[in-house]
Amino acid sequence: MTDSFTSKFPDLGISIFPVMSALAQKHKAINLAQGFPGFPVSEDLIDLVSKYMKEGFNQYSPMVGALCLREALSKKQLKTQNTYFNPETEITITAGATEAVFSSISAFVNEGDEVIVFDPVFDIYPPAVALNKGKIIRIKLSQPNFTYDWAEIATKITTKTKLIIFNSPHNPTGSILSHDDILQLIQLVQNTNILILSDEVYEHMVFDENKHISLASYPILKERTIVVASLGKVFHCTGWRIGYCMAPENMSSEIRKVHQFVTFSANTAIQYAMADFLKNEANYIDLPSFFQHKRDFFIKKLTSSPFEIQPTIGSYFQLANYSNISNLPDVEFAKWLTEVHGVASIPISIFNSDLQDNKMIRFCFAKEESELAEAARRLSLL
Repeated sequence: MTDSFTSKFPDLGISIFPVMSALAQKHKAINLAQGFPGFPVSEDLIDLVSKYMKEGFNQYSPMVGALCLREALSKKQLKTQNTYFNPETEITITAGATEAVFSSISAFVNEGDEVIVFDPVFDIYPPAVALNKGKIIRIKLSQPNFTYDWAEIATKITTKTKLIIFNSPHNPTGSILSHDDILQLIQLVQNTNILILSDEVYEHMVFDENKHISLASYPILKERTIVVASLGKVFHCTGWRIGYCMAPENMSSEIRKVHQFVTFSANTAIQYAMADFLKNEANYIDLPSFFQHKRDFFIKKLTSSPFEIQPTIGSYFQLANYSNISNLPDVEFAKWLTEVHGVASIPISIFNSDLQDNKMIRFCFAKEESELAEAARRLSLL
C-alpha cells in the first residue's frame, strides 16, 4: 500500500464521541456520553415511514427535499419564530444537520477567510473550515455561565471575517443567546458583509420559561443568516439523518450547489412521513416541558452525589463539576468513570482549542427515567 500521500489533517484524530460510546459498550456502562435519545421513536411516525415505503416512496427525492416537508417547515418556523422562509427557494433538506453545516461552510468560506467560533466549540465546525482553507478565530465564552464577551468579539472582527458561527442552545454548555446578545450582534455586523451560521438544532429544548430566539427572527440578521436545524433531534431519531437549513434565496442557491455533490438528497420516505407528523403541532410544541422534566428528574437524583450541578438552560446536556471528587484531568476522569463506575460522559476540555480543563464533564439526559435513576445512583456512590 502506498504511503506517498500527505494527510490533510495530520493532527486530527477520531472524535471523542465514538471513543466514549465504544468504551461504554466495552464496559457495559450507561451511555450518557453521545447525544442521542435513549427512548423509542413515536410509533405513529414509524407507521408513517412504513406507509410511505410501502407506497413506493423509495427512490431519490428532489435534490432540495420533498416540497411537502419544506412547506411544513416553513409553517413551523412562521408559527414558532414569526419568520417566513419560502419553501421553494429558501429551505433545503439535508442528510442531517452536520451535512447542512458542512455544505454551508463549504459554500462560502474561501482560502484565508476568517471564521469566528466560540470555545467550548462543537467539534464539527473547525474541521469543515479547515478543509475549505479558512482560518479559525476562537473566542472563549465567559464562565461560569458561558456568556459572550461582545467587547472581545468586536476586537476580533477584521476585513477578512467571513462568517461567525453561533450554536444556541449551545452544545456542550446549554447556554442560550439572549435578546440583548442579539442586539449586540446586530451592532457588530451591520454595515459589514459578515455572514452568520446559526446552529439551532436544540431549538425545542429550552427550560425555566426561557425562550429560544432564532437569529433569523430579526430582519436585519435574516438577510445574512443560515439557520441549521434537525428533525432527527426534534423527533428523537438521530439515526435517520434528516436536517435542514434555511437562508435567503441568494445564499440557499449557493448551499444547494454544494449539497447536490455531498449527498444529493435525504431519505425520501422519511421526509414525507415527517411532513405529515409536523401537522400535529404538539409533536414539537410540547418538547420543552418533556425535556425539562427529564433534566429536573436527573438533577434531583444527583442531589446526594458529590458533583456540583448548575441546571442547564437549553439542549439535553447537563454539565457537572467534579472538583470535589478527583484531581484527574477530565478526559482521564471520564474514562475512569466509565470503566470503574459504569457511567459514560464527555469531558469538556476537548471542546476547547487549548484543552483548558475546568474539571467538568457533560451528561446527556435524553434517556429513560429508569436509566437516569440508575446512572445517578452509581454517581452518588463516588
